[in-house]
Amino acid sequence: MLQNLPDSVSVYEVSPRDGLQNERATVPLRSKLRLIDALVLAGLKRIEITSFVSPKWIPQLADADEVGRHAKPPPGVAFSALCPNGRGLERARAARMSEIAVFVSASETHNRKNVNKTVADTLVAFQETIGPARAQGMRVRGYLSTVWGCPFEGDIDPERAVTMAKKLLDMGCYQVSLGDTIGVGTPRHTARILERMFGEIAPARLAMHMHDTRGTALANVLVGLEMGIRDFDASVGGMGGCPYAPGAAGNLATEDLVYMLDGMGIATGIDLERLVEAGKVAESVVGRSLPGKVHLAGVRSLKA
Repeated sequence: MLQNLPDSVSVYEVSPRDGLQNERATVPLRSKLRLIDALVLAGLKRIEITSFVSPKWIPQLADADEVGRHAKPPPGVAFSALCPNGRGLERARAARMSEIAVFVSASETHNRKNVNKTVADTLVAFQETIGPARAQGMRVRGYLSTVWGCPFEGDIDPERAVTMAKKLLDMGCYQVSLGDTIGVGTPRHTARILERMFGEIAPARLAMHMHDTRGTALANVLVGLEMGIRDFDASVGGMGGCPYAPGAAGNLATEDLVYMLDGMGIATGIDLERLVEAGKVAESVVGRSLPGKVHLAGVRSLKA
């Protein structure tokens, strides 16, 4: 018997940023806006729409300024964008973003590979973003990658992950999203990580960003639900993924997450049928099939 399940959870949609930045082809601005509109129509209230990084590093998101200017959230919906540094924050402010996100890895090697900086230097760089963003009235969310494991260093000491999550919160992030970047987590592993996190951090300050590379994302989400996590990241259609696991599924598909939650009587505020339609929009936008299970199989009611 499942215990301590919530009445509702919040879903943080990452496909316009985390999904599209992994595509080989650049998606036109109009198509990106069409995807964002479809996600809003489905009822998603928290959507990460782009990343204000140098086009040199992520050419797929070179139009971040235009996306920020044209995508306007309706009342009750929050759009956010990834900002790696002070220059990114300036661009986000010019686009009138109300929320930004910063990112760092729990793995030193992965951090160097990902942003060409040490973890220490990355945290120093956050002084140009987190504090100034909050001073300008923006909310700041933090991403902590490779918490469950690193493609270069293997297992990550949970103590290190806890220390880094606390640093992000102390610097001013309202929430830290814990990432299983390469999709190696299993339920017992997840329970151990969360037990250690909850010893020093309230569950409400944490979210889970699970990848489904090995098919265990929903199992890990279920552990998080039972233990007190109420915020989960996902990407419509399962778009996006980990560049260190070629050919494997990446992000947990939003439809899969919502289908499971709906079936458990846990409210998300998301219309599953419209979400499936948003997945079809995503597929047409990227011009290839997407791996989400519900996206591929469709929705079937379990009620008689």
